[in-house]
Amino acid sequence: MSDVPSDEALTALAAEVLEAARAGSDLIATAESCSGGLVSAALTSVPGSSDVFDRGFVTYTNTAKSEMLGVPFWLIEKHGAVSEEVARAMAGGALAHSNATMAVAITGIAGPGGGTDDKPVGLVHFAAERRDVPTQHQRVEFGDLGRDEIRRLSVECALLMLRALA
Repeated sequence: MSDVPSDEALTALAAEVLEAARAGSDLIATAESCSGGLVSAALTSVPGSSDVFDRGFVTYTNTAKSEMLGVPFWLIEKHGAVSEEVARAMAGGALAHSNATMAVAITGIAGPGGGTDDKPVGLVHFAAERRDVPTQHQRVEFGDLGRDEIRRLSVECALLMLRALA
């Protein structure tokens, strides 16, 4: 995933995700932090996506994660917003607060600041969940490639996880 995908590549991948979800009679929800709604934007850029895409949650702050998705504050305090535990809780919250049958969540550090030795710029946690399958998690260190590149690669990874889940 080192090559940053083009708009066309992301749209084509989003179309594949939607078609796979449509074939399985699935509805999709997204829970996004560092990607700021870009996964939802990619999915809804495809004409006809409204029959498969239920809703997207942009939960940039910890308060939003808690209020909109039900992520417990203690979980964020214990593990940090950028963690496997919070990504999993975000995906579960997206399912619980929507009509979707599958969801993807993203939380990470897109930079240029905000990184630490333990959680460097470019670290992103993903979780994908469906109502009948255990939650899938991926921890990816893209590196300090620049904010836009990290976010675009995050969209690609999230779409690939959704496609696999469908």
